[in-house]
Amino acid sequence: MSTPETTAPEAPRHFIRQIIDADLASGKHPTVVTRFPPEPNGYLHIGHAKSICLNFGLALEYKGRCHLRMDDTNPAKEEVEYVESIKEDVRWLGFDWGAHDHNASDYFGRMHADAVRLIELGKAYVCHLSLEEMRAHRGDLVTPGKPSPWRDRPVAENLDLFAKMTRGELDEGSAVLRAKIDMASPNLLMRDPVIYRIRKASHHRTGDAWCVYPMYDYAHPLEDAYEGITHSICTLEFEIHRPFYDWLLRTLDTPAKPQQIEFARLNLTYTVMSKRRLLELVQERRVAGWDDPRMPTISGLRRRGIPASAIRRFCETIGVTKHNSLTDVALLEHAVRDELNRTAPRAMAVLDPVRLVIENYPEGASEELEAVNNPEDPAAGSRKVPFSRTLLIEREDFMEDAPRKYFRLTPGQEVRLRWAYFVRCTGCVKDADGKVVEVRCTYDPATRGGDAPDGRKVKGTIHWVSEPHAGDVEVRLVDRLFLKEDLNDLAEGEDWRAHLNPGSLRVARAKVEPSLLALAPGAAVQFERVGYFVADAKDSSPGKPVFNRTVTLKDSWAKAAAKA
Repeated sequence: MSTPETTAPEAPRHFIRQIIDADLASGKHPTVVTRFPPEPNGYLHIGHAKSICLNFGLALEYKGRCHLRMDDTNPAKEEVEYVESIKEDVRWLGFDWGAHDHNASDYFGRMHADAVRLIELGKAYVCHLSLEEMRAHRGDLVTPGKPSPWRDRPVAENLDLFAKMTRGELDEGSAVLRAKIDMASPNLLMRDPVIYRIRKASHHRTGDAWCVYPMYDYAHPLEDAYEGITHSICTLEFEIHRPFYDWLLRTLDTPAKPQQIEFARLNLTYTVMSKRRLLELVQERRVAGWDDPRMPTISGLRRRGIPASAIRRFCETIGVTKHNSLTDVALLEHAVRDELNRTAPRAMAVLDPVRLVIENYPEGASEELEAVNNPEDPAAGSRKVPFSRTLLIEREDFMEDAPRKYFRLTPGQEVRLRWAYFVRCTGCVKDADGKVVEVRCTYDPATRGGDAPDGRKVKGTIHWVSEPHAGDVEVRLVDRLFLKEDLNDLAEGEDWRAHLNPGSLRVARAKVEPSLLALAPGAAVQFERVGYFVADAKDSSPGKPVFNRTVTLKDSWAKAAAKA
C-alpha cells in the first residue's frame, strides 16, 4: 500500500485509534487489517473520501493492510464502470490495496454454504411472506413481532426449498431465506432478518451462475471474517446492525472475529451526500455526468482541480467522532486554498474585459516584463509577460464616478499594473448606449516593475493582459450546486431539487496571457486577483485549454452571509 505524497502532522488519538492501541497492547490482534467496502452502484463522493482516508490511513499508520472490497451483492444496480471509477478514485487519493483486491462475489459459494449451515443448525428458514406482510409481522418498538407461518418448518424442507431457490425453480419474490433469531427483540433488525433473496439478474462478474444473492447485512460480516479483518470500520447508521453482525459470526463460529466500529459520517453544507440523489442528478441531466465539477463526487472534485492532498488534510482536520454533525464546506475550501496557494503558479486572466489604452506608450511597441510564478515558492522561478500600448483589464476595475474608498481606476487616480508600471486614468470612451468601451490613461516609464523611484505609493494594483498577445479561452465559473445550507433539514414533502443553485455554472470568454495557452490538462493555476482554476482534464486540447474555477481567493459566501 503506497504512502500519500504529503505527510500529515501527528494524528490525534481519536477513539478508533484508542481501540486499536488497546487491541495491539493486549495481544488481541498481532496486526491491523481494515477494509474499504464500497458498493459499485455509483461514483464515490467526498463522504467516501473520509472513509478511504480513515481505513487506508490507519493501515499505513499501524503498518498493517487495508483491503479494497467491492460489495457486489445486488446485480441489478452494479456496473463495471463503477468498479473502475472506485479504483481510480482510491489511487488518486494516494492509496493502494496491493494484492488485496476483493469482491463479495468471490465468496458467493462460501456464503451459500454458510447459509446451508444456518439452516442445518435450525437458525434459518425459507419464508413466503411478501415484503408488505413481513413488515406487518415485524411489529414495532413497543409491540413484539408475529412469527412467520413458516418459521418452524422442518430443516429438511428448508434445505429443499433453498436448493430450489438456488436452482431458479422459484419466482422472484415468492420466497426468501430468513435468519431465525428473536421476533420479540427490542432491535427490529434482529426480528428474523432476510439473508437471501431470489434475483434472476445477470451479475457483472458471475454472469448467470446464481439466482440467489446474499443481503448486505449477511454478506458484510462474513466477508470480514473470511478476509481476517480485525477492525471493520463503518459509519454510524450501521450501529443498529452490529448485533446481527456479532450474532452471525458467533452462530457460525467463524475462526476470525472482526470487531465492527462505527464513526460519524461526513455531512457537508450546501451538499447532497446521497448516492441515490447524485444518481438522480445525473439521470435527470441536471449535471453533465458523475464527474461534473459541481458534483461532490471524487471524480468531480478532481476535475474541479481540488488536490488529493487537500482532501486528505481536510479529512484529518475534521477528525473522527461518534456524533453526527454538519461540517462547513468552507473548511474544505480553506484546505484547498492553503494547498494551492503554496503550489499553484500565478498568471493573469481577464474574465470581463474592457480595453485600456496607454496614451503616451509608443504605438506599435511592445516589451516583455518579468513576472514571478509563485511568491510562496522561490523555486518556481519567473516568466516573461508581453506588454503593449493596448491592454485589457477587468470591467469592474474602472469606475467613472467612484466612491471614496475605491482604489482602482477612476479619472485622476493612479494605480499599479501588476508586474508593470504605474498608470493614471485620464478618462474613458463610451458607445451610443453609454457603456464604457475604452479606458484611457498615461503611464510613468520610471515605474517599470511596479515601484516608483521617488517612493510614491499607490493603494491599488490591478491585473491585465496585452490585447495583441492575449489568448481567448472558455472559463467555467463553478459554484456551489445548492443554495440551502443543510439539505438534511427539509420539511415533509419538500423537494430537495428546489434548492439547486441556478448560478452554479456560468461560462465566460476570458482573455489570458500567452503562457496559459500551453497549460496541460489537469494543471492548476491561480488567476491573479480572481481565484484558483484548473485546465479541464476532459475538454482541454493542445493550445486550447478550458478552465474550471476550483475555488475563489476568499470565501465570498461567508461575506455575503455576514452582510445579510
